[in-house]
Amino acid sequence: MNNSETVNIADLISPGKNFDNIGQVVTIVVNNAFVLAAFLAFIFILIAGFGILVGGAGDPKKAEQSKQMATYAVIGFLVIIFSFWIVQLIGSLIGRNILEF
Repeated sequence: MNNSETVNIADLISPGKNFDNIGQVVTIVVNNAFVLAAFLAFIFILIAGFGILVGGAGDPKKAEQSKQMATYAVIGFLVIIFSFWIVQLIGSLIGRNILEF
């Protein structure tokens, strides 16, 4: 490829045509990251609950590990909720909704 040639990403990847600036891309990534993190926290809570039910009957060490997993998953979920709330608060303080484009 010659150094004088330029490549427009939007020509190569069709979803690139939907974005006018980098802010729109960041907004979509952040929104999807919140959703993915909340989904994963929910899955970890379910796995931990299942571990408490099944592992608690036979092995107290596994039950304790499952309780720790549940605790960490709930703490992670709370961090996700509060971080989303903080982003919304900052957006209202500066007068722009950060998570919308």
